[in-house]
Amino acid sequence: MEIGVTTFVETTPDTNTGNVISHAERIREVVEEIVLADQVGLDVFGVGEHHRKDYAGSAPAVILAAAASQTNRIRLTSAVTVLSSDDPVRVFEEFSTVDAISNGRAEIMAGRGSFIESFPLFGYDLNDYNELFDEKLDLLLQIQSSEFVNWNGKHRPSIENRGIYPRPVQDPLPVWIASGGTPESVVRAGLLGLPLVLAIIGGSPLQFAPLVKLYQRAAKESGHDPSKLTVASHSHGFVAETTDIAADKFFPSTAQSMNILGKERGWGPYTRNTFDQARSLEGALYVGDAKTVAEKIIFLRKNVGITRFMLHVPVGSMPHADVMKAIELLGTEVAPLVRDEISNWEASEQA
Repeated sequence: MEIGVTTFVETTPDTNTGNVISHAERIREVVEEIVLADQVGLDVFGVGEHHRKDYAGSAPAVILAAAASQTNRIRLTSAVTVLSSDDPVRVFEEFSTVDAISNGRAEIMAGRGSFIESFPLFGYDLNDYNELFDEKLDLLLQIQSSEFVNWNGKHRPSIENRGIYPRPVQDPLPVWIASGGTPESVVRAGLLGLPLVLAIIGGSPLQFAPLVKLYQRAAKESGHDPSKLTVASHSHGFVAETTDIAADKFFPSTAQSMNILGKERGWGPYTRNTFDQARSLEGALYVGDAKTVAEKIIFLRKNVGITRFMLHVPVGSMPHADVMKAIELLGTEVAPLVRDEISNWEASEQA
């Protein structure tokens, strides 16, 4: 059971003062967070790609590269790369470079993206949303599997027997499919035999169990061994010394961010009652003390089949010291509880 952290490098106003941290300072903070995550024994750290004022992570590979030379074991991934509006050649080159700096710890999480700012920014038509992803994923996987590429597509110029460099330390460089939970995306990942990451950020995580089974069935029918494929979740949460402290610290910035997005997308208001309901055992928020968060991760593993859990922290802007403490607790207290319980559970299942 792998455990890690994701961030979108948020730069929203401080809920107490209204001040906004600079993009430069927040990027430096994230590098410190990755280094700490490595030191406390976490398995993976992901940086998401966005192209708007309230997120500083428009170039995740650069941030990950900055952390690569300061870390030793932790895996470094995008969370996600908006492949539809990017160039697969450049994506592969960037993450192959991170792989070199980290000596084989880079990953790519490829997704369509739930934010659309990158499409007009880079000159793409949203009417081609699905077609762009299908075509660019095909090219990325060809580059992953072959040094020299021959490829023809509609939305990008053809490539005629060109080498793509540098080649990664890992062979192959891991490519994940990131999904918000649509059957089509999980089936695609299964048919391709690619690891899957699910954004479980609302409702009940139990609703994702049928999707994991669908993914595994598609993989098996396509000749892949489902037992060798990783299924990950990306979920909002926060760890503190007590559950009350965790909830009180995490709610203000979460509510602010969710209400900003809610106005853009037509959602209802995000309230403390909404927040508290999501903190229940079957809810999608992983907020509490180490024991509480560990119990929820174990529940997710046993009932949904997740084999990698990534805590998204912070949601919105929180004090850097609080985020660092949450990462420390996740690595030193939550992760050992989860790993011990899962190990014992799996041993009893096999007996």
